[in-house]
Amino acid sequence: MQRRQVLSGLSIAALGLLGLPRQAFCIGGVLPALDQPAPDFTLQGVVPSSSGEAEAAQRSLSDFAGGWLVLYFYPRDFTEGCTIEARGFQRDLEAFHHAGADVVGISADSAESHAEFCGSEALTYPLLSDPGGSVSKAYGSWISPFSQRHTFLIDPEGVLRETWVAVRPSGHSQEVLTSLKRLAADHPSA
Repeated sequence: MQRRQVLSGLSIAALGLLGLPRQAFCIGGVLPALDQPAPDFTLQGVVPSSSGEAEAAQRSLSDFAGGWLVLYFYPRDFTEGCTIEARGFQRDLEAFHHAGADVVGISADSAESHAEFCGSEALTYPLLSDPGGSVSKAYGSWISPFSQRHTFLIDPEGVLRETWVAVRPSGHSQEVLTSLKRLAADHPSA
């Protein structure tokens, strides 16, 4: 290692110790900071109708104000890992609702693909379409042409409280539910 590299590394480390704002980098981009407002979004997609069918709708972050939000990004409808993850959130959906949280999935797939995926897997929570990756990029979850498997827990005030990157689909829903219950107890006014 050259002397210049060592000095450069020490300088960067020293700046970090001074408390300057830090950004978390991950595969997919720069993650939004914890304990700060979550990036806003408005996307088209599908939501469950009163008859149980998926219907076209638009959802924004503000639509979930006043309750916790589990916002998960995933690569593609109908793939093995994404199906396992979606089934887990569906299986635990009642527990999420009981804890005061909604669940929303986002990928680059079309609303039509989402409607077919919801029908095939009996999903009863919104799936939103981010074809250009603009929202995925805002959440540090984009490597073109796919959203990356990341999950974010947003409190009722719209503040980002927890982040999971490079998610392992099996058991992930339970992991998020456990954190939700802990955080909800720690932030009763949120």
